[in-house]
Amino acid sequence: MTPGQPAPAPAPAPERGHGHHRATPWPEARARAARAGAEARAAADRAPVRVPLGQALGRTLAEPLRALTALPSFDGSAMDGWAVAGPGPGPWTVREESVLAGHAGAVALAPGEAVRIATGARVPAGATAVIRTEHARTDAVPAPDTATDADAVETATGAAPASAPAPAGTVLLHPLREVVTGQDIRPRGQECRAGDELLPAGSGVGPAVLGLAAAAGYDELAVAPRPRVEVLVLGDELLTAGLPHEGLIRDALGPMLGPWLTALGAEVVATRRIGDDAEALYEAVTGSAAELVVTTGGTAAGPVDHVHGILDKAGATLLVDGVKVRPGHPMLLARLDAGRHLVGLPGNPLAAVSGLLTLAAPLLAALGAAAEPPAAALGAPLRDPVQGHPHDTRLVPVVHRDGLLVPLRFNGPAMLRGVAAADGMAVVPPGGAEPGRRLELLTLPWPTETPFAQGACFT
Repeated sequence: MTPGQPAPAPAPAPERGHGHHRATPWPEARARAARAGAEARAAADRAPVRVPLGQALGRTLAEPLRALTALPSFDGSAMDGWAVAGPGPGPWTVREESVLAGHAGAVALAPGEAVRIATGARVPAGATAVIRTEHARTDAVPAPDTATDADAVETATGAAPASAPAPAGTVLLHPLREVVTGQDIRPRGQECRAGDELLPAGSGVGPAVLGLAAAAGYDELAVAPRPRVEVLVLGDELLTAGLPHEGLIRDALGPMLGPWLTALGAEVVATRRIGDDAEALYEAVTGSAAELVVTTGGTAAGPVDHVHGILDKAGATLLVDGVKVRPGHPMLLARLDAGRHLVGLPGNPLAAVSGLLTLAAPLLAALGAAAEPPAAALGAPLRDPVQGHPHDTRLVPVVHRDGLLVPLRFNGPAMLRGVAAADGMAVVPPGGAEPGRRLELLTLPWPTETPFAQGACFT
């Protein structure tokens, strides 16, 4: 937000009544989550942290990255070859030493001299160009058999020549093509000057950014602090080990959500299992020091769905109470106070993934000072038709195959088999999509291009 600009009005809380809620369209739900994160970041005003380059991967720049030095910091050779002094066409007398990268530079070249030089080495003073190895040849001045040409000239004319020939054994460099002043020299400051802004605040720190920062002279970076997140897994029916039995099922969300939220840039401070205890849930939510509390299950209107009740009791403001998306329509977003929010995910695993991508991802991006919330990029054309919901958006696991987007089976709200093999989640509009149509694609926050396996089941 620009200094002096009024803060945006908070999103109106959806109306609720008689146990029903008014669902928010999917694009608007994501926009509300991003606004909520930006407002919470402004309210918290957390100071940047400085971390070594080796710990900065995946973080967000809290300050512009400005060059601490010119790049390159000296005139350097762009190629292996010879540094030459003076215009062509040559030949140049080759000095015996070589100039190597990382070593002290050679003494200045006099006009007509050349020296062997390696890529990246500092160009000697006086050099006017670098000639690539493959664009020149060398030969040595032969020793005279009897009289030198100069003696012959003096004998014939009685006068010495205008210039003495090079001594025997001198190595001469002959270009094989025209030599242009400045060729294959990387001048100091070609990429940037000291003080230039290389990247703005809010940029994500990837491997290339780490390399750029190191080249520009940085040992550490000022990054936005990671948003603190606490995960509360609800449900008496969940097992943490062993096989499902007697109506009990394995907890799939506890092992999945922490790493997923970490990949989204969060610092997951705890993953706790609460069960179906309303009082314990209230105490956990109101007592959490995290900026974002993520709950699983309990967002519908069943007998043990306590999330709405504890939010009412805590005086929270509902920003999103249901989203027009399948799976995951019972998801919600609430503001606990000026700097804290709760994202309520449905209990079904793929529905919870839908909630993560719809509400948690844009909120965390804004809370972590990203320059832009994660946008759904336009994907490749569909290979197969995708059935849509009559009124709601659908999020469907897909993979890329031969330049096309292929929907995966096992995309029901309780299933993870499809998303486990997916490259991303396609955003299918109400009514569905036919082959050839390009859909928005939500990428997953980790490398996904895995080889085709028998477990990847297509429609």
